[in-house]
Amino acid sequence: MLKAKTLTLFAALAVLAGCAARGPLQTADPQAACAALASPIAAAKIGLPNGGASIDSATLVAATPLRVAERGPTPASLITPALPQHCKVLGRIAPVDPKAPPILFQLNLPTQWNGRSVQYGGGGFNGVLITGLALPPASRFDTPAPLAQGYVTVGTDSGHQNQPGTPPQAFALNDEALLNFAHASYKKVRDVSVELMQRAYARGPEKLYFVGSSEGGREGLTMAQRYPADFDGIFSRVPVINWTALQFAGTRNGLASMGDAWIRPPLVKRVGDEVLAACDLVDGLGDGIVSDPKDCLRRFDVSKLRCAGAPNDGCLSDAQIKAIRTLHSPYRFDFDLANGVREYPGYGVSGEATLANGPTGGWMAWWSGRAAPVIPPVPANGIAWFYGSGAIQYFYARDPNFDVRKTDPNAMKARVLEVSALMDSTNPDLSAFHARGGKLIVLENMADFAQTPYAGIAYVDSVVQRLGAARTNQFLRLYVAPGVDHVGSGAPGNVDMLAALADWVERDRSPSGLQLVEQETKEPFAVKRARPLCEWPKYTQYKGGDVNAASSFECKVD
Repeated sequence: MLKAKTLTLFAALAVLAGCAARGPLQTADPQAACAALASPIAAAKIGLPNGGASIDSATLVAATPLRVAERGPTPASLITPALPQHCKVLGRIAPVDPKAPPILFQLNLPTQWNGRSVQYGGGGFNGVLITGLALPPASRFDTPAPLAQGYVTVGTDSGHQNQPGTPPQAFALNDEALLNFAHASYKKVRDVSVELMQRAYARGPEKLYFVGSSEGGREGLTMAQRYPADFDGIFSRVPVINWTALQFAGTRNGLASMGDAWIRPPLVKRVGDEVLAACDLVDGLGDGIVSDPKDCLRRFDVSKLRCAGAPNDGCLSDAQIKAIRTLHSPYRFDFDLANGVREYPGYGVSGEATLANGPTGGWMAWWSGRAAPVIPPVPANGIAWFYGSGAIQYFYARDPNFDVRKTDPNAMKARVLEVSALMDSTNPDLSAFHARGGKLIVLENMADFAQTPYAGIAYVDSVVQRLGAARTNQFLRLYVAPGVDHVGSGAPGNVDMLAALADWVERDRSPSGLQLVEQETKEPFAVKRARPLCEWPKYTQYKGGDVNAASSFECKVD
């Protein structure tokens, strides 16, 4: 079980915070107070155009214990954290366009409130209701969930609902649904949650946080850029930040690996082994982790794997080498996207053969798949091909039958610019977010093939160029996790970032001494190995001692 002292501390803090002002949900009859939250919310209470919000149900839920599953798509998905008594509110925000779907949301209000809230981001193309009950992105498995710490938690489906047999990108054919997915739904749900907290506790939240990974990471950055007054602290892990260029790059990379250029599973392992052979020992330790992936990009030469004779599972053909070089190359446009961006950086190296989570790691999950890419995509294809080609059809061509082999951004420039202005979270001007005291932490996993970590790095560089290094350092941190894939596998990748963020926001203690851990996915969640969490461009260097202890490593820069 979770450590009793830790749970007791969080419970005590929640009780003390709740004593400051006791609202209806904190009275002797929380069940009645919860049910009373079911009244509608007027459209005027929500800061963007909408048709008003209604509550489908408001139910008092009893406390539940920690549960650990044996199987799941990601390490974190195995953990169902312990949760306290809370009021579970399910509702919807009506659209303006009657043909657009509603925005579904879930709000969890603990009866012992700490005066704060955490809004969770989504993933992929959304369309699935985020409950706000899980551990936050990158969280240690032995850390209590935010709800158990006394936070109100919030989630949404972003304004559309996936349907069986329908591509997840199809919602984009409706303008309001696309606007909600781009940014509007997260603002609307935030405003609804504040109104419901006011009703439940007779006061609004003291601090509001947003945490998200992948698409949810983009959403977090979007909130800082578009709605800088709405959140006090934001944690953005592996954000799909340069969204438009990512879809075109994913489509290009899939097209480049068709037919004879496809990298078969044995060749994925062969490439991964060659990357480790070239780069693993650079940090002074052979542990299967490429600690300095930027240096590894210079060291790794894919042409060394070229077949001398007939292609086989131990070498690469010229077509396969070309496909890999395409993956590592930037995707460039002939015109500026939103905020003057013209390219999507090439993908990095390390983690090619990560298979820890089956469909969620390495090349076989995101790029090469277990079968050569085809049109239309099949389940055995890489996720980036499925995502990118579908986005080209539904977001840009707006034609489900568009032949993605004919993809040319110049031929659809007007629509590309329109979607880029909606979807790309690349605005470097965070001055308004900084001025209101906001804090932002970005974490890039350096063995990520769902999106390239160098896109997030380039974005932070653009913020520094816009605001200056000293000013940026007052409110923004960029950390990197070497050897970790998109969902947190492959190397130490877990850290209690919500605690670090809250400490920075509420006590002005900037993050320091943070550690990444890799844990067992069963109680008591023992730490298998740990590393210091380094700010970019620093990387970990082994200095001697226990190879599984963070104290045996230091953060350094070339």
